[in-house]
Amino acid sequence: MKFSLVVCSLGRTVEISDLFESLNRQDFKDFEVIVVDQNSDDRLVEILGDRKWQFPVTHLRTPTARGASRARNNGWRVARGEIITFPDDDCWYPPWILSKALGILERTGADMVTGRAADLTGRSINARFEMSPQIISLRNLWSTHIEWVAFFRRTAFEMIGGYDEDIGPGAASPWQACEAQDVSLRALKLKLRCYFDPSLYAHHKEAVVTNPDETVTRKQRGYARGMGYVLRKHEFGPFHLLYWIARPVGGMLYYFLQNKRNRAKYSANVVMGRVEGWLKVRPKSP
Repeated sequence: MKFSLVVCSLGRTVEISDLFESLNRQDFKDFEVIVVDQNSDDRLVEILGDRKWQFPVTHLRTPTARGASRARNNGWRVARGEIITFPDDDCWYPPWILSKALGILERTGADMVTGRAADLTGRSINARFEMSPQIISLRNLWSTHIEWVAFFRRTAFEMIGGYDEDIGPGAASPWQACEAQDVSLRALKLKLRCYFDPSLYAHHKEAVVTNPDETVTRKQRGYARGMGYVLRKHEFGPFHLLYWIARPVGGMLYYFLQNKRNRAKYSANVVMGRVEGWLKVRPKSP
């Protein structure tokens, strides 16, 4: 089985070199890398052309077509592998991840296998994840899928139809996250077998929000809108929305009473973003 790794990149250089170094160390060697380059300059040309990479690299330049979901779709459609995955350009992979993903796919017969984000000790970061291997369902899909640790059989991904380009970071819409859960939901509607295994993980810089500034808070509101929009797109009702705003409402009150105003504001923006997304409210341009 051949893997195709589709990497969307914008604004980074050192990080993509680190990712490639980790790919050089993979114990499974039958894979290609497709970099969908959304930069308007040549910053990636020298890096991608370096002969030290032990795998084929395709450089696909799309500077006028921005958005992570659009880039992933552009990349996987020219991929040649039977298994497709989408590393972030600032993540890095442990040397066993491809062989382990293949083993889980073969053992479970799954169409899609997902894992989690972790630090170098294996501790989960940047989201809440399930603690045991399990079939992905409506009950657990919000804690079992992150875009850059998800491995698809190509035939299944073709059935799903790829990513919704109106959802995800860099999209032209306000719905700036949860494109992964949208994929999971469409896969479940097609009766595809989707499996999560927490022993499958990769690494990423940890997001720290102990004292978030205005930029981080504004970005998080866009992410929250994405979640609310995906809930509404897939016909989750108001009670599901209430469930998903209850925790940040509690956080908002807690941090306000602790006089942690920036953190309270962050939680308030999560609440407002999820509500805006569910209502499909598009904010006015400043």
